[in-house]
Amino acid sequence: MKVVLFCGGLGMRLREYSESIPKPMVPLGDRPIMWHLMKWYAHYGHKEFILCLGYRGDVIKKYFLQYDEWLTNDFVLDGNNGQKPQMLSTDIHDWKITFVNTGLNSNIGERLKAVQPYIGEDEMFLANYSDGLSDVPLPALVQQFRRKRKTACLVAVNPAQSFHTLQVARDGSVRGISDMSREGGITINGGFFIFRREIFEYLRPGEDLVHEPLQRLITRNQVMAYQHGGFWACMDTYKDKQKLEDLVARGDAPWEVWRPRGDRPEAVPEKSRGRRSAPPLPERWSAPDGTAPIARRIDPQHQAVGRFRRAVRVRRRDP
Repeated sequence: MKVVLFCGGLGMRLREYSESIPKPMVPLGDRPIMWHLMKWYAHYGHKEFILCLGYRGDVIKKYFLQYDEWLTNDFVLDGNNGQKPQMLSTDIHDWKITFVNTGLNSNIGERLKAVQPYIGEDEMFLANYSDGLSDVPLPALVQQFRRKRKTACLVAVNPAQSFHTLQVARDGSVRGISDMSREGGITINGGFFIFRREIFEYLRPGEDLVHEPLQRLITRNQVMAYQHGGFWACMDTYKDKQKLEDLVARGDAPWEVWRPRGDRPEAVPEKSRGRRSAPPLPERWSAPDGTAPIARRIDPQHQAVGRFRRAVRVRRRDP
């Protein structure tokens, strides 16, 4: 299947990089995060990519036009061969990449509509926000989507943020507390999609992808969620980048499924991946009827540092 990557947003929360390069080109180790994501798709046989370019699209074009295979592959350098490296392995020699300028200020829905001609008559295609990584089993995801015969599929993941859900009575008394990501049963859109081509029938001019079009599909029972309890992380902030960098540096990046098994460390329990250690959380207390869930942000030592926020949060995206 073709893979549509939304990579035209400004990435305003990564100011350290976004003023010079687009967010998908922020490096993790020797390669940008976009490369890690594309390599993950290619490992499962999906090697046709459609890039929805916008802000600093020229940087992405130049990167692939001047791609250095030797950076992450073994090679032989023979002085008798004019110092031209003889590659022992390659990354992208069999990739097909279509670069499409979809506008500087376009939203996700407008970018998807702009690349419709390049999807052709394919029955289904994959799509991604280009700023998240996961070890979700893609073949199982695709198989379930085919079996359910829905129009759209989202990967549902647990939020990585450290929020607590509070059970609050009408008089303001706290009746219960629990970890939103572990006990609250709250899942968010992880940014990994599968669509049938019928999605374009529900996408109207100027509409964002996950709002009006998917709401129309939901009313027709045409949207499914694939629940993934394994590793997932997005790179929204510099802190997120540092966490992903640490995993790459340790050789413990769960999304690097293309690495030979002998070169990969022993599996880390899913619940501990990418999370910082913290003191045990208090048990959840039962709450009386009529209480409302409210989330409060905490640091690793469980000290409140932010104002009360609603527990059900919508993950917003740079288009």
